Amino acid sequence: MARLPALNFDELTPEQKKLWQEIGAVRNGSPGGPFQVWMNHPKVAERAHYFGNALRVEGRLEKRLFELAVLAVARHWSAQYVFTTHTRYAREAGIAPAVIDAIRTRRTPAFAKEDERIVYDTVRELLQSKRLSEDSYNRALELLGRDKLIELVATIGFYVTASATVNAFDMAPRNDEARLV
Repeated sequence: MARLPALNFDELTPEQKKLWQEIGAVRNGSPGGPFQVWMNHPKVAERAHYFGNALRVEGRLEKRLFELAVLAVARHWSAQYVFTTHTRYAREAGIAPAVIDAIRTRRTPAFAKEDERIVYDTVRELLQSKRLSEDSYNRALELLGRDKLIELVATIGFYVTASATVNAFDMAPRNDEARLV
């Protein structure tokens, strides 16, 4: 992290240590990405953890569509850390490498699956126009139903926050995989 020093577990307050372990339990052992920033403000980290888990861990939106939405948000924000982290998850969830690469290089993907196209279009329209047209809303609602559409919109909001955080605090990605152009 360029703008904040990396947190050292041994130097954390008891509250931060407890939170570090709780967050790390569902995020590969330790808080990474925006959580490294948010851990400096434990209440923010705690609430973000609960909100993120409601979507990522407990959500009913199919993981493939969830990860596609995250990539679209990360690309919109040019959030390299978020994009590289979620590229692997998107592949594991079944997003085609050509779709990932198209998003990475700011091209509209040629989707083989209609549900992916609808989710991608919904994310892009909401981010670009800050609204959904009646037609787009109805397509997304028909595909997902009310509860999953709420989850999709909440996922967009969560990853806008995560993307803003990693960009503002100049967090470098963990690796050079899937560099944004």
